[in-house]
Amino acid sequence: MLVETSILLTASWSNPNTVLRNAAITYKVHTDAIALKEKHEFVAKRKGEKEARARDQNVKKAA
Repeated sequence: MLVETSILLTASWSNPNTVLRNAAITYKVHTDAIALKEKHEFVAKRKGEKEARARDQNVKKAA
């Protein structure tokens, strides 16, 4: 808990992107893999929203 707090505190004092990236490298967190997974989840969510919107429009046209 103390490590996370010190990382966030340091990030608030200087360039947060650099501090957080360096912390991720230090603790061997694969940020690129996490970002790719999040991107796929976001795209899937947006695709689902578009399909739901299209279904709603089709239901309204049929009624």
